[in-house]
Amino acid sequence: MAIQKLDEDELKNELGKLKGGWSLEQGKLHREYKFRDFIEAFGFMSRVALAAESLGHHPEWSNVWNRVMIDLSTHSIGGLSKLDFELATKIRELAGTQG
Repeated sequence: MAIQKLDEDELKNELGKLKGGWSLEQGKLHREYKFRDFIEAFGFMSRVALAAESLGHHPEWSNVWNRVMIDLSTHSIGGLSKLDFELATKIRELAGTQG
């Protein structure tokens, strides 16, 4: 099945279901997580990397000490797809109460 770009109504619907501090910024799903220290942040990134690889969908992200900044989009369609929201949900679950 081909990945399809979500329209405005679908984006609003998916974002409403997502919760957990995610927002739309510059056409991407965006979230910043803050952890106790670098080791905790890096451990989180390792768990997210495994989830992303299992989906075949990878985040744009950066890490500065205890912060992890994540942007999600589906580059092949030039926008957001349900796959971005699926990965965001997995990331939210992996983060637990962090943020």
